[in-house]
Formats: sequence, structure tokens, C-alpha cells
Amino acid sequence: VQLVESGGGLVQAGGSLRLSCAASGLIFSNYPMAWFRQAPGKERESVATISLSGGDTYYADSVKGRFTISRDNAKNTLYLQMNSLKPEDTAVYYCAVKGLAFTNRYDYWGQGTQVTVSS
Repeated sequence: VQLVESGGGLVQAGGSLRLSCAASGLIFSNYPMAWFRQAPGKERESVATISLSGGDTYYADSVKGRFTISRDNAKNTLYLQMNSLKPEDTAVYYCAVKGLAFTNRYDYWGQGTQVTVSS
């Protein structure tokens, strides 16, 4: 199984980025997916989650109204559209699969992509 994130970079506050997570080696449509992030010196936190079909989504309060999670099951790809970015959004962003190891949690991760928002 591989999860490969891309789309991170350096952007000014107020700007936008679109992250992608290309999945392989699994039946992508069988698993809930999520984006997490971890800033330096902080714990990893959930940013957004999405159901198998994409019909149900959840957002952390800190990103609600600014970020949109989506998935394309035909392309085995997860997305995170990030608008109105703030310096506090600076972090390494990871995509994750729920239940790949037969647990009821997000238990498989990509390598992450760095997002840096300058003020």
C-alpha cells in the first residue's frame, strides 16, 4: 500500500493550495480517508475526514469554511482544497486510511507534504 501526498508548498496568507493523495495497493473506495496535520512542537491533529462515497465529511473547527475534502474513487485520489490560508495552517499534512489494519482508527499514513503559510 502506498499513499503519496503532493501539492504542498509556500504560500502567502490568504492564498490557496490543493493537496492530493494518490493511493495504490488497496481498494480505495472501501475505506474512509482523512487529512491530518502536524505543526512543529505540536501533536498531530485531524483536519478533515470523508466517508467511503464522499457523502459525509467532517472538519476541525479551525478549518471549517476554508478547507474542503473530497475524493475521486475512480482515480484513487484524495484531495484537500485549502483557501484563505493562515500562518497557523503551517504544518506537514498527511493523508490517512481508516481501518487498513483492521482497526477502527486511522492506521496507515502517507509520508506527508509541507505547507508553509507566510504572513
